[in-house]
Amino acid sequence: MTKNEILELFAYNAWANRLLFDAAAPLPDDTYLRDLKSSHGGIHGTLAHIVWAEHLWLNRWLEKANPAVAQGKDLHSAAEVRARWEEVEAERGRFLAGLSDAQLQDTRNVKPSTGGEYQHTFVQMFQHTVDHSSYHRGQVVTLLRQVGVVPPVTGLIFFHRRG
Repeated sequence: MTKNEILELFAYNAWANRLLFDAAAPLPDDTYLRDLKSSHGGIHGTLAHIVWAEHLWLNRWLEKANPAVAQGKDLHSAAEVRARWEEVEAERGRFLAGLSDAQLQDTRNVKPSTGGEYQHTFVQMFQHTVDHSSYHRGQVVTLLRQVGVVPPVTGLIFFHRRG
């Protein structure tokens, strides 16, 4: 992959995340925070997980410590989740802007909380980050349907088709 392809991939990720944040913003707190028995509880827990994971990966790329609070448990509202994500998105944009095509093959050692140690290229980590967020956005789409909201379409092809 090239730097331009990576930038496009993260532009898609940002577009799709914003659509979900916009869809969740008008929900009453009792609906937004409701435990819907999904892998991260409900809409809030899943969005907070997406933001936390994107922050975690960014910190790995920057060789910083993991976020202070796991799974975004320090975020208590839709506005807080979105604000954190906007900070992460801005910092990631600055980081990506400074990378060259050659640096995309640079590696980082990753030690997941589940154990082990792995070495991944930036390309692999970038692809994983967007894939992970896409997976959980799909869960949020289902959760929005469960609470009676017509969810946005967040598929990559729709990003390419937007006007």
